Amino acid sequence: MKMRFPLIVKITLASLYLIFLAGSFVRMTGSGMGCPDWPKCFGYYIPPTSEEQITWQSNTTYKKGMIIIKDEVLFVSQSEVKTLAEFNPKNWKKYTKHDYAKFNKFHTWTEYINRLTTVLSGFVFLFLVVGAFLNRKENRWILPLALVAFFLMLVEAVLGKIVVDTNLKPTIITIHMVVGLVIIALILKLLFIISEKKTMYQYHSFFNKLLILSVIFSLVQIALGTQVRQFIDEQVKLFGFENKEYSLMNPSFKFYFHRSFTIAIILVNLGMFYLNQVKNLGYRLVNWILLLLFLETITGILMYYADFPIGTQAIHLLSGALLFGVQFYLWLQSRKIKLIH
Repeated sequence: MKMRFPLIVKITLASLYLIFLAGSFVRMTGSGMGCPDWPKCFGYYIPPTSEEQITWQSNTTYKKGMIIIKDEVLFVSQSEVKTLAEFNPKNWKKYTKHDYAKFNKFHTWTEYINRLTTVLSGFVFLFLVVGAFLNRKENRWILPLALVAFFLMLVEAVLGKIVVDTNLKPTIITIHMVVGLVIIALILKLLFIISEKKTMYQYHSFFNKLLILSVIFSLVQIALGTQVRQFIDEQVKLFGFENKEYSLMNPSFKFYFHRSFTIAIILVNLGMFYLNQVKNLGYRLVNWILLLLFLETITGILMYYADFPIGTQAIHLLSGALLFGVQFYLWLQSRKIKLIH
């Protein structure tokens, strides 16, 4: 495992972006409450596949902790119970964390796959910690970075539960997203430590300042994006998922700021591209930044003017997360040159 540690770090990073992709698909399809509880789903480790499984029925055995829907209300079984002809409220307790009492097989399994992706990434992080321990003598930061990243993954799991329990509260979703980006930054730092041996770049003070600004701007833009997404979710609740043309009707100030802030982000990154070309600084990742900016911008335009074509929301969010990662890694490269000089 010691020799394969760089591969483990790369797989860990890929698993994080896979979580972002799965999460964006959940938001895109409105499946965030597909499972009303956490970590189980309607009290099952493997989610139900039909509404009959979670609808109260007579002469049926329910295990402790199972959740059912009766009269559009969620109930949790207090112990293993075999129902009679009439519903006995003494055997059940209302699920009071929220009142979202709906079942949609597609939404339920979409949310479940999202959770499963996170669990699989958790196992990858365990390998990462073991590998970091074996490679701790190579660099004093390897093990601390891996441990902090693993701890924050546990925090993310708790935040995931809070997101469900609070019925997708916007503030918690934003924190959930930002913590995910911090974990990406930690893994990228770890990858940088074990990968970057030679310095083939040139340091430029103004380029480095623009780079720091671009990282901050991306964080702000992604945080704003989660707030805009929450507004869209509220519109979906009002008008139905099929009426996408109303998703951005009478948007809040946050939407307009989010949209206009893109101009500042483009200008800052174009400035970096210009300096890299003119001064021949040698940073190849700048080209990837422009590609990701294009994807993020074009998908944003399509969502607003073409009523959210399928896949655009997922690409939009993933492009933003990738953009942050590329900018942060580029800053690590620039910072290393600065420290050498």
